[in-house]
Amino acid sequence: MTEAIIVKKLNKSYGQKPVIKDLRFSVFQGEIVGLLGANGAGKSTTINILSTILKHDSGSVLIGGFDLMKDKSKIKKVVGIVPQDLAIYEEISAEKNVSFFASLYGLNGAGLKANTSKALQQVGLYEHRTEKPKTFSGGMKRRLNIACAIAHAPKLIIMDEPTVGIDPQSRNHILKSILTMREQGATILYSTHYMEEVEAIADRILILDEGQIIASGTKDELCQRYENQITYHFTLDRQPEEQGIRFSGLSMIKSVTYEEQGLTVTVGISNQGLSHIITAILSAGYQIKSMSSKEASLETVFLDLTGKSLRD
Repeated sequence: MTEAIIVKKLNKSYGQKPVIKDLRFSVFQGEIVGLLGANGAGKSTTINILSTILKHDSGSVLIGGFDLMKDKSKIKKVVGIVPQDLAIYEEISAEKNVSFFASLYGLNGAGLKANTSKALQQVGLYEHRTEKPKTFSGGMKRRLNIACAIAHAPKLIIMDEPTVGIDPQSRNHILKSILTMREQGATILYSTHYMEEVEAIADRILILDEGQIIASGTKDELCQRYENQITYHFTLDRQPEEQGIRFSGLSMIKSVTYEEQGLTVTVGISNQGLSHIITAILSAGYQIKSMSSKEASLETVFLDLTGKSLRD
């Protein structure tokens, strides 16, 4: 498969603080790659570098075969950027917004009109093309933001949190439009805080933590090593002390995470460990206020690899 993005030994620091550390990954043509990482993992910095907004300190980036340092103008023509912050004009119509951004790439005449209409149709806003964004809901503005980024028919689309704070209907519109773009040959790098979104659309997932890719693969590949595990979460009557509950000797336990109001325990799914865990908690003098359980999931993988939830 041909690589649309090749990142090698990428580094970026802010002052004395390294944010991206020897980062390496590839995105292949025609795939949707989900980029997952908690706050501070380096997602936005990575996206800004790939979007030509931010200059990296060292390393190399090839986008569509073009070198980021040498061919920035060529890269801009083949890439569509959907920023986290809205980049639209509230006082002109949706159609004029899309047409303006498309014209920046040299489109004009019948081609400009056709591309503008197609972009609005892809995000479900064609019927609202004469309306001004100031009258739109937050979700409709997000969809218009995407239309402006794809009107020049880019081969590669980079999306940075495109569904932040929107309604479910607009989210579904966006996810469906992304799948349609892939069917039409586009390659998409999708950065998000929403685990369920990458589960729904991503062909492959990259997990970023402390400026490095710590795991990559399909959802099934990432979850495979956890398929024989189950995770229990206990809410207790008070914050547990790490040495206050004696789990030693319980061989079925894979990990224990202590939290402010409880703890999370992961065990081998083939073992009957729940009764032993409950006994250990009660024997230590704690009361169990509630309990929940879940089998291996992408969220389980993320938490295990990074030690934090996606929205931390």
